[in-house]
Amino acid sequence: MAKAVRSTSKGTELKELKVNTILITQPRPDTDKSPYFELAKKYNIQLEFHPFIRVEGLSGRDFRRQRVDINEFTAIIFTSRNAVDHFFRICEELKVKVSQDMKYFCITEAVALYLQKFILYRKRKVFYSADGSTDGLIDVINKHKNNEKFIVPTSDSGKNEVRDFLAKHSATFAEATFFKTVSNDISPVMKSEFDMIVFFSPFSVQTLFEHDPKFKQNGTLIGAFGPTTSRAVEDSGLRLDIKAPAPNTPSMISALERYLQEIKK
Repeated sequence: MAKAVRSTSKGTELKELKVNTILITQPRPDTDKSPYFELAKKYNIQLEFHPFIRVEGLSGRDFRRQRVDINEFTAIIFTSRNAVDHFFRICEELKVKVSQDMKYFCITEAVALYLQKFILYRKRKVFYSADGSTDGLIDVINKHKNNEKFIVPTSDSGKNEVRDFLAKHSATFAEATFFKTVSNDISPVMKSEFDMIVFFSPFSVQTLFEHDPKFKQNGTLIGAFGPTTSRAVEDSGLRLDIKAPAPNTPSMISALERYLQEIKK
C-alpha cells in the first residue's frame, strides 16, 4: 500500500507518497505500444490489469419485450462505445434499418468517430460534447430537445443524468436496455496489495464493495475517470485522489502522469 498520507489544507502531501503498483480495473491493452506501458517504464511502476466488470448484450428476444420501436425515434444518445455496439447489433439481429435522417448525440468525439464502424459518418448528423462531459452533452441536447424524439440506449442499472435531464425538461424520449453490466470475480487480484486503484465505471466501484463490503482505503490512492465514476467513488466514502478528465488532463493516462511527476519531484 502507499505510505501514510498526511492531509493539508491544500490536499494530500504528495512527497510523502510512494507509488510502485497500480491496479487498472480494465482489460490489459492488446498492444505493447499502449501508453500505459510507456508510463510504467518511464516511472518504474508495476501495472496490473483486471476488469472488474463485463458487458453482456441483451438478445433480440429480450429487447422486443420492452416494446420499443427504434424507427419511431428521430435521434439517439450514445454515452459509450458499448451502447453503440449493442444498438447496432440489436438492429442487425432484428433486421431494423436505421433511417438516414437519424441524428446522433455522443458523449465524446471518440464515441462519435466510433460510429464510422456502422454508418457513413460524413452523411449523417452527428453531435458530441465539446469537453467529453455529461454536462457538455446535455448542452448540445438542450439545443434540440424540443424538436426530436430521443432513444437512450442504456445498461440494465445505474443512474442516467441524460435521462433525468430529458425528463425534467419534458423532452420526448424513451430509455431502452440494450446490454447489462455484470461483476467479474476479483478475488484473485484483490489478494495482492496495490498503492493505487483506478476505476473507469461506477459499476466497478460497486464490484469492489460486493467483493469486500468492509473495504477500507487506508493509504491506497484512488483514481477515477468520468464524472459518474468520480461521484460513485466519493459516494462510497472513499477519498478521490486522481480525477479525469480535467482541463489539463483529458485522459487517465495524462492524469496519472501528472500525478506521478508531482510525487517524483
